[in-house]
Amino acid sequence: MPYKKTDDLPSAVKDNLPDHAQEIYMAAFNNAWEEYRNPEKRRDDASHEETAHRVAWAAVKNKYEKDEETGNWKKKSE
Repeated sequence: MPYKKTDDLPSAVKDNLPDHAQEIYMAAFNNAWEEYRNPEKRRDDASHEETAHRVAWAAVKNKYEKDEETGNWKKKSE
């Protein structure tokens, strides 16, 4: 189900991503929730929710990366 605020995101997202990355995740998830409502648009028999989470993580990874030394997510260099 779409998220109304970042506080509603899964703990794996809230506990690991910076605030801006959480906003990206939430926006991408909510958009994918609508876009992939129809099962024919999804890949690999993935569920509606699983597809939305995959899209959301991909959106975050476009702008952020995990620091290999610290394990923290940081904004990518431009």
